[in-house]
Amino acid sequence: MLSVTDLSVSYGAINALGGISFDIPQGAIVTLIGSNGAGKTTTLRALSGLVRPCAGTIRFCGEDITRLPPHQIVARGLSHVPEGRLVFANLSVAENLEMGAYLQKDKTRIAAMRETVFTLFPRLKERLKQTAGTLSGGEQQMLAIGRALMSHPKFLMLDEPSLGIAPRLVTSIFERIVEINRTQGITILLVEQNAHLALEIATEAYVLETGRISLAGPCETLRENPLLKAAYLGG
Repeated sequence: MLSVTDLSVSYGAINALGGISFDIPQGAIVTLIGSNGAGKTTTLRALSGLVRPCAGTIRFCGEDITRLPPHQIVARGLSHVPEGRLVFANLSVAENLEMGAYLQKDKTRIAAMRETVFTLFPRLKERLKQTAGTLSGGEQQMLAIGRALMSHPKFLMLDEPSLGIAPRLVTSIFERIVEINRTQGITILLVEQNAHLALEIATEAYVLETGRISLAGPCETLRENPLLKAAYLGG
């Protein structure tokens, strides 16, 4: 579904990604693991058109999207939940969800997806008129995911969904991610520093180190890899 070939991204003289390649099949949950500064967020920003690669290609559903602007990438079915959630703090929960559907024209389809979001995250329905900036970190993460779902994506990218969330809510968020994949058929690319959780719900994993992929394979295999265990799983 997504094919990345020799992708390189630089910020001035700093080479953030040094020619990475990977493929993600339709219907999968794939995770990118790595320490801070490894290039995980840059990878997602390149895939969603927020930064321009200096080399390489990105193909989504067979189409080259490497040079497309972000709104055209969203229109093709690829949505991005950014690190730190970045909800519209001064807008209500309802208005945030409406913003997620800004490219959608079918009101019936919009209403149906809104109900799907409420089924996944009932708390959002309870707080529909509440200003997004007053929600808890976990509730804002639910809203950010719900907002992305309102664009009817085929492919969902999640950047650090556990960041800044109370531990009791993290498990619930990850259960919803699995549910979105299974019930909606949405392919998921997950960036997550909590390697234990990421490897638990994903089927395939790529380990990024200083802008390059150092390990890749099925999560079951990587969980037993001594290098990965030492670096990310506490031994």
